[in-house]
Amino acid sequence: MNNNDVLRSIRYALDLSEPAIVDMIKSSEHEIDRTAVSALLKKEDEEGYVECGDAILSAFLDGLIVQKRGKIEPRPEQANKPNARLNNNTILKKLRIAFELKEEDIHGILEQAGFAISKPELNALFRKKGHKNYRECGDQILRNFLKGLTGRLRG
Repeated sequence: MNNNDVLRSIRYALDLSEPAIVDMIKSSEHEIDRTAVSALLKKEDEEGYVECGDAILSAFLDGLIVQKRGKIEPRPEQANKPNARLNNNTILKKLRIAFELKEEDIHGILEQAGFAISKPELNALFRKKGHKNYRECGDQILRNFLKGLTGRLRG
């Protein structure tokens, strides 16, 4: 999934306005204005479409965590760590943190979207890259998770 699709899906699931998205991104100390957010929310074939970079989506997800759970000071070993490339595993982890989801919750969300996954497969998505049981989160898993999350949040 591209970052714009993820941003649009979360916006729809939470019924967020553009100013709310701007506030979330700014709460993670990243500057953006409303016109830039409007361009990010457009579809690829619309005039004025701008591709959402990893830094912006990461700032939005961090802002979502701050809004849902409050600001947490980084641990000393994380303070100077640069943000790596944002991938589906990282997006899934940040959403799990923001919504305080347990393993059973994620299973329920995926089942609600009509997508079955075993417990070991799910656990492998949250492993550190390089771990022998690490598994890449594919677009299909993330898309179904966002679909199930939307169903859960919007009813």
